[in-house]
Amino acid sequence: MLIRFTVENFLCFNKRIELSMIPGKGSLLSHHRIKSVKNSGVDILRSAIIYGANASGKSNLIRSMNFAKDYILGGSKVEDKINLKKFKLESTSLKRPSRFEFEFKYDEESYAYGFLLDYDRVLEEWLYKVTKISEKPIFERKTLKDGKLIVQFPGIKFKNATEKQFLSFIGKGTRPNQLFITECRQRNVRSNVQNIDPIIHTLDWFQKRLTVIFPNSKFRGLEFEFEKNENMEKIFNKFMEIFDTGIDGMELRETDFQKIKDFPQNLKNDILGNLKENTKTIISNPIDNISYAVIKNSEGVVKTFRLMTKHKIKNTSKCSYFEIKEESDGTQRLMDLIPAVIDLLRGNRIFIIDELDRSLHPILSQSFLEIFLDYPKNINSQLIVTTHESSLLNLKKVRKDEIWFIEKNENGESEIYSLEEFKPRFDKEIRKDYLLGRFGAIPAIKQIDNLEYSN
Repeated sequence: MLIRFTVENFLCFNKRIELSMIPGKGSLLSHHRIKSVKNSGVDILRSAIIYGANASGKSNLIRSMNFAKDYILGGSKVEDKINLKKFKLESTSLKRPSRFEFEFKYDEESYAYGFLLDYDRVLEEWLYKVTKISEKPIFERKTLKDGKLIVQFPGIKFKNATEKQFLSFIGKGTRPNQLFITECRQRNVRSNVQNIDPIIHTLDWFQKRLTVIFPNSKFRGLEFEFEKNENMEKIFNKFMEIFDTGIDGMELRETDFQKIKDFPQNLKNDILGNLKENTKTIISNPIDNISYAVIKNSEGVVKTFRLMTKHKIKNTSKCSYFEIKEESDGTQRLMDLIPAVIDLLRGNRIFIIDELDRSLHPILSQSFLEIFLDYPKNINSQLIVTTHESSLLNLKKVRKDEIWFIEKNENGESEIYSLEEFKPRFDKEIRKDYLLGRFGAIPAIKQIDNLEYSN
């Protein structure tokens, strides 16, 4: 679970800002807290809802997290510049490094992982094991002014000298523009060094537990989920019913690959020729945006499926099938978000969704949040969203410490703060106060004077 995220000198964040998931002092809606099992751990909030005017920095906060995740898992190419986007509205910011840090919980262990970057090198990188009273370094990496790289491992108990020598070699061989933890992933260090659970946990947390969804993100692979798990289809269709989409279900329709007209024959031959046994792939027509799941079994038999929606034909027992692209934007958005709800209910997942309300009716946005917060009271997952939907501002539904605002100051720097700082009463109508500007983070519309238009 995410405990806190900090970023500095990246996009619109000049000074260091922090999004914290640590609960405040309030005791209401206690089931929104994920309780720590260990006495040394901390409780964590299950959700955060982030508000702000257009161009305030909400999406940039999500982009900051996603940049760090992509850089950790994907690394960089030899001699490439690091794709940093530093704050541009201060003369000294381009000369300062950018800083990213995630404090997170993996099962019941808490860690802090972060790094300092410039355009051509990683200046510092660290991983700490964190308790309520201490921070113990697992590894620390520093790049000296002469370019020399130092990586130390005070928190790793090596089985023998060979293990230490191997990891030291990986550290010294890490390129200036590459993270050490990324190098560990690419070099498969877990197979050669024991007792490096903190490093493995960190990589697994970013790869398997943290998911970022942008407004135009599309969920890929639902066809495979339906094909291998009949229960998944039932759960998905149940959510489609709950959200009142008007669809009578989604169904995998098998089709003859050779009869698909969306692709030229030579391309289809290449796809079949390159598809190995016991493998599967998704192919899409970029013009019509229709996707096909192609599966080749162990005997070399190819099956092709297309996911379609079905609607009952009036006064009959028959159904008519529709391409997904024929459904409304809101319905398509739900199709991309429902897998997130299902994953959240499985536990140990963190979903960060930019613009939750994109193409959704306000009631659907409310329902999406309520299903996650109120139904599975013992599920250890987190949902962090940005939104403009003010109807979610209801202290009977969410806690004060779960509501955040982002606002730009007079210097163009984005700042983030919690509703907890204002300490409103539980019975206060905070939606009205927010729209009146009492918490900031709303558009400042200028008065129109002498506006003239002529042909």
